[in-house]
Amino acid sequence: MRKPDRHNEIEINYFTEGSITYLFKDQRITIPAKRLTLFWGLIPHQIVHHEGSSPYFVSTIPLSQFLAWKLPASFVDKVLKGELLLEASDQHSGYDEFLFKNWIKDLQSNRSAEVALLEMQARLSRMADSYLASKQHKHSPIHINEVSPVEKIASYIAQNYHKPIKVSDIGEAVGFHPDYANAIFKKAFGSTLSEYITEERISHAQRKLIVTATSITEVAFECGFNSISRFNAAFQKLNRCTPRDFRKKYQ
Repeated sequence: MRKPDRHNEIEINYFTEGSITYLFKDQRITIPAKRLTLFWGLIPHQIVHHEGSSPYFVSTIPLSQFLAWKLPASFVDKVLKGELLLEASDQHSGYDEFLFKNWIKDLQSNRSAEVALLEMQARLSRMADSYLASKQHKHSPIHINEVSPVEKIASYIAQNYHKPIKVSDIGEAVGFHPDYANAIFKKAFGSTLSEYITEERISHAQRKLIVTATSITEVAFECGFNSISRFNAAFQKLNRCTPRDFRKKYQ
């Protein structure tokens, strides 16, 4: 990577051989092969070195989806505080490569995306249990002591996008003036808070349209829109098709 990457998703990495070295803010972290790795993509990260000739696997999970899985609170808290979590052993590596290949294929196909997400939830539940049971996490040097303002904002949106939130609500929730909250978020993500909230709502509407039989009106309200006309307009702007056409295409 020529520059640090950041995205509001949970990222899972797996390397079949060699190692990868990440730059996390001011820390240089080398991750060994055959160990599942998990971190919040909002933390700036950059690959600075890669050993081994085999490809490595990367998959992402929307933050709101990750939070909805209700994994152990202490495990989730470590992720949201910026820790890079490394599985304690490679005992599950025998099937992780198989899982990743299927997750990537299923998530790209849309039709099997729900199956992939269920498998990912189960795999991370297993990882959380083994991670919290180990002594490794008690002495991990990989952490950020305080969540940054932008991270607080992104986390708040992920947990509340389905509610009728406004920029002023976000500012109040994180303790900033709305204009300041909007400015620092736009600098980091390239979009305003209002635009980002809409994108978050539409991304979840897409999943519901594909994997459920819920009516389009119900989907609109469940994802935080207060009128079907606003939902249709926002959906068409981002997808260049209506919600009905989108469902017909992918279901």
